[in-house]
Order: sequence, then C-alpha cells, then structure tokens
Amino acid sequence: MNLTLRVWRQKNANTPGQFVTYQAQDISPDMSFLEMLDVVNEVLIKRGEEQIAFDHDCREGICGMCSLVINGAPHGPLPHTTTCQLHMRSFKDGDTITIEPWRATPFPVLKDLVVDRASFDRVIQSGGYVSVSTGGAPDANALPIPKDSADKAFDAAACIGCGACVAACKNASAMLFVAAKISHLSLLPQGKVEEERRVLNMVAKMDEEGFGNCTNIGSCEAACPKGISLDNIARMNRLYLKALLKSNL
Repeated sequence: MNLTLRVWRQKNANTPGQFVTYQAQDISPDMSFLEMLDVVNEVLIKRGEEQIAFDHDCREGICGMCSLVINGAPHGPLPHTTTCQLHMRSFKDGDTITIEPWRATPFPVLKDLVVDRASFDRVIQSGGYVSVSTGGAPDANALPIPKDSADKAFDAAACIGCGACVAACKNASAMLFVAAKISHLSLLPQGKVEEERRVLNMVAKMDEEGFGNCTNIGSCEAACPKGISLDNIARMNRLYLKALLKSNL
C-alpha cells in the first residue's frame, strides 16, 4: 500500500503547528497504525529529518497512550478499537490520512502528536481511589456483591483513560472518564465509604482543570474504544446531586 499522510507537526505547546505531508510507501495491510508510523519515522531518520513524535506504550489496547485523531475520528474509523490495534487493512491503497493530536485545552500539545494528559491524573488523585482497609485478596473476594453490580463495575473499570471522550466532545467534556471512575468504585462495597466525598472532589477537580460540560450528544460513547456507557454519567449525576444536597444540609 502507498499512502499520503497529513501529519500535525508542532514543536511544543507555545509554538504554532502545521500539517506536513509525507508519503508512506510499501505499507503492509497487516501492519498496525503505529507500525506504519514506525516505518515512516525510519525513512525520516535515514533522510536526516526529525521523526514524528507520537505516544505509545503497550500496543495491546490496554494503556490508552496511543491517542491520535485519524481522519477526524479519535482512534480512527473502527468502533471499540484503539489506535495501536487499528490495522492498515482498514484503509485503501492511495488513501490520504490526516493525523492529529487530541484537541482540548486541558490536553496541551507537548510535541507533534503527543499531548499532556496529566489533568486526568490530577482528577484521579482528587478521589479516584479507596483509602479504607480492604484486607487481602481472599478477604475482598469473600465480600458478597450482586452480579448486576459486579458486571456494571467491571464495565466501568474497563476505561483506560485515553481521553478519546474528551477529543470527541464539542465541549471537551471529561464526564465519561470521570463517571466511569466514580461508577466503578461506587458500585462496590469498598468504595461506599468515601462515595460522597469522592464524587464532589472529582467533579470539582474536573471543572477546575477546564473540561467542558456534558450536553448528552453521545459522541464520547461512540468514540470510546472500550464502549463505556453513558449510563455512567447518569449515575454520576445522581450521586453528585445526592452528595451536594447532603453537604448543604
């Protein structure tokens, strides 16, 4: 396959960026999208040019590092697929592919296609954990949890924190990410102790970081590589209103 790539190049957050066109030649359809970028970078290095900076780690769809907007879609054209698990057979020979970083003020560009997602870390630090004693693994497993609650908690815990929901939302809202973390813990007995404090702190930190509000369009759920449901946002809103009323009382 021979492809034309329009890649966003930007030195740092304070420098204006621009699209630069590259040719990707002799690309195997069985390559992943990141492997294709590796091949392009090898050519750039041989030519003495600066390689394209992009984020990656596990390349197994687990870590959420491979945050690219491909032809206007976070993680590319396939549903429930991370960039690293997207294969070049999803494109056609001769295609032009536009590659950009996440576009959101709370995710400043570090270089080229790499963005700083430390804002997500700070949201987690504000309350996305349990500080109660849960005992050892056998003790935790002995706690009776209804099957429906366990399934919902497991689905919410599948969030990899990639930020595709933010990149897809016109308001750059992080509510799907925050709701998934809050739901995961609130549905389990270990998370009940700090439930009210957690939702208040995490929502406050989300707002402080500059993420927008949710307008229920659903683009976040459509872009999420793990299929996190909007039901989690509804659950978070209920928990938030309950905690807010109790704190005012």
